[in-house]
Amino acid sequence: MQAILGKKIGMTQFISKEGALISATALEAGPCVVTDLKNPEKHGYKAAQIGYGGNVKEKNVTRAMQTFFKKKNLPLKKWLREVRLSPEENLTVGQEIKADVFKPGDLVDVQGKSIGKGFAGGMKKWHWRGGPGGHGSMFHRRIGSAGASSFPSRTWPGHHMPGRMGNATTTIQNLEVLKVDVSKNLLLLKGSVPGGDQALLYIRRSLKNPAGIKPKVAPKLKEKKDPLKASKQAAAGKKK
Repeated sequence: MQAILGKKIGMTQFISKEGALISATALEAGPCVVTDLKNPEKHGYKAAQIGYGGNVKEKNVTRAMQTFFKKKNLPLKKWLREVRLSPEENLTVGQEIKADVFKPGDLVDVQGKSIGKGFAGGMKKWHWRGGPGGHGSMFHRRIGSAGASSFPSRTWPGHHMPGRMGNATTTIQNLEVLKVDVSKNLLLLKGSVPGGDQALLYIRRSLKNPAGIKPKVAPKLKEKKDPLKASKQAAAGKKK
């Protein structure tokens, strides 16, 4: 299994074997349950639908989803997510997926919703420089020119403007897994992840570096040659 659902617990610190202090994020990863499967013959691709989040009341789930879970004999889950499977992966409905799908040294991509910051001006949202700060200036933090006048007489698509900031789906790539605790369903990742505490996260194996971090190998030391000995040996060889 290449992915799992989880929640952000908060920030902490991790001390590596070398004694370095690393800023880390603690995540509750799983346990997730396989709720449905898709096969290439019927759907055109191979995938598994995983569910996460317990203690869900029936009144908070639609009738269609209640019927779906009852047919599968599975407990209600708050969140569902579909994950593509490789041809050699074979799962069954009801199978539990835990944090041990990852190990220390793996690289993962974490997707979630960033913290919403409300309506923001251009200087905060897009890092505009702004106008002069002196009292004689009439232009400090305002937007300025928004588009051409005569041609094309409109604002260009994608023009940076003030507006809502945050509360958008964000993915942080290539985060290192520092520690895995299967008994407590915990993952410790190097660095920060999107969203606030208790935010839902989708954690998958890195798409760019699926092999993870390669173990460091000590470089081989080259044998030091004595130049005086080498010259003597060369001279002796010539005499022979």
